[in-house]
Amino acid sequence: MKANENNFIKRLQSNKEDALDYIVDSYLPLIKGVIAKVLLRTNHESLIDECVNDVFLSIWNHAGQFRGNNAQDFQKWICQIAKFKAIDYYRKAVRQPEITSDDLEHPSSNNVEDEMIRLENRSELLNFIKELDPTSQKIFVMRYFLGYNLNEIAEQLHMTTSSIRNRLYRGKKKLKKQSKHFEVGGMSYEGNL
Repeated sequence: MKANENNFIKRLQSNKEDALDYIVDSYLPLIKGVIAKVLLRTNHESLIDECVNDVFLSIWNHAGQFRGNNAQDFQKWICQIAKFKAIDYYRKAVRQPEITSDDLEHPSSNNVEDEMIRLENRSELLNFIKELDPTSQKIFVMRYFLGYNLNEIAEQLHMTTSSIRNRLYRGKKKLKKQSKHFEVGGMSYEGNL
């Protein structure tokens, strides 16, 4: 017996490899789309493929945890897995930017110094964001790290754009107050981030 749309869930939960083949054939574009939406901003195409493989491995390893009844429930479940894996990969990529051979071949002390300051500022900003309430943290990350616009954030968080705008304003005001004096790269800065 081969996996099809009627039996692939049960066969997957029984560790039948043909079920995984069916899932890859049927759901690859969906999973890749979910992952790409998060990871395209990293500019690492190979990271998307690596994450896709990791998602299918997770589906295989955790098939017994699926509690849905039909293909629609399964689709929602795998989309959640893909989304959270992509977010994990994004966080790793942001924390540890990939150094390419081009970066090593043309080192410029100003470019290296500027990049270090940019990374330290980003790290400092992340520390400030951690002090915000969870909803405001999500809004800041979606807006300034993932590049979402106000309408996309409002839709994702089921809020109005004006409340998103207000939270951004209040958060920036709080961050500005906290950043009156901070150090980056051993140098003290007064004023704005």
